[in-house]
Amino acid sequence: MKKFIYLFLLSVSFQYNADAQPASTDKNKVMDFFQNQQFEEAVNYLTPAATIDSQNIQLLGYLGYAHYMDDNTKMAADYFRKIIAINPDNISALQYLAILTKNDKPDQALQYTRRLIYLQPDKAAHLRSMGELFKRKDKQDSAFVYYNQAYILQPKDFKNGVGLADILIDNKKFIRADSIIESVLEQDSVNIPFLKLRVRSAYIAGDYQNVRIPGERLIRLQETSLSALTQVVVAYFNLKLYTDCIRVCEYLIAQGYAVENIFYFEAKALARIKQFDKSNELLKTCINLSISKEAEMYYYNLGINYEALRQYKKAIAQYDTANYLFKNPIMNFNSGRIYEINLKNMQQAQKYYTKYLALAKPVEADEKKAYQYLKERWGKKKPVAHKK
Repeated sequence: MKKFIYLFLLSVSFQYNADAQPASTDKNKVMDFFQNQQFEEAVNYLTPAATIDSQNIQLLGYLGYAHYMDDNTKMAADYFRKIIAINPDNISALQYLAILTKNDKPDQALQYTRRLIYLQPDKAAHLRSMGELFKRKDKQDSAFVYYNQAYILQPKDFKNGVGLADILIDNKKFIRADSIIESVLEQDSVNIPFLKLRVRSAYIAGDYQNVRIPGERLIRLQETSLSALTQVVVAYFNLKLYTDCIRVCEYLIAQGYAVENIFYFEAKALARIKQFDKSNELLKTCINLSISKEAEMYYYNLGINYEALRQYKKAIAQYDTANYLFKNPIMNFNSGRIYEINLKNMQQAQKYYTKYLALAKPVEADEKKAYQYLKERWGKKKPVAHKK
């Protein structure tokens, strides 16, 4: 948290002249304000002096820093720009401006960072910052160039390794990414950022077996990264290790991540081990959390579970709800199939099949085949007469 970062190098970095400290300000008093995090008081103390001595870089730097630490980013940027107007090569002012503009004005941040690289070409932090800016702009090739240069300069700085490995994974260059990651984990097997990267690399590569070890280490370290551990959940599910999938889901839920995706995968895993009632409860939780497009999958899986339990009317109710909310004709097909095959109610089967045939536009080969079969069998038939 930036409030606790000591930046008292400002007394050197922003100093234009060692003897330029105005008589109207006391450097020790300014440092006391900063150390006690009295940034508003520092602003009130320094502003009159800066108004009189508007070319004093040290005063402008103090005010920029005080506003920055007080979360007044606009005023902070204004003071740092005043410094740049006086001295375009002031490193500290350029660094702050690059930080202050990287989210809202990334093109300006690129200019400031490019100037820093020109002034300090061998400083890996500037190269890494440039890589981050290009990555945010989705310019992967440029991002790679700068992350790679930063890593070459300082391979032992883990931030450089993280940045380069991350961009390599994005570009699916898994061999080099894994080489960087493993070189760190060999020295520090509990390095959380690199464990997350190892999970991500293996997951994106579809190498689910190699998700397991770093994933379990993250859990033992009580790490709660939703992104990384969701990948662990999916990996266990795809490996058909359903009890492990459920265990990781329960861990995330216990850590406060009661989100749809986790409940959904736990529900699917429970269904695979025939615990349909528990699965249904979690699917209902998913539905309650969000009636969205994803809810169609939840209703659909509820229907499948009820079919497996031979509770056919409940299964049809789920398909009906899904069809009502999302207008997917395949749900009518599912209901018709149950009425035809399981409940032997041909009148209701024809009702649902007719709705399906009227609206369906099959794309997949299997559905096209089923559609043609239904059209031939049910499409031209007259409704079954009601029994008197």
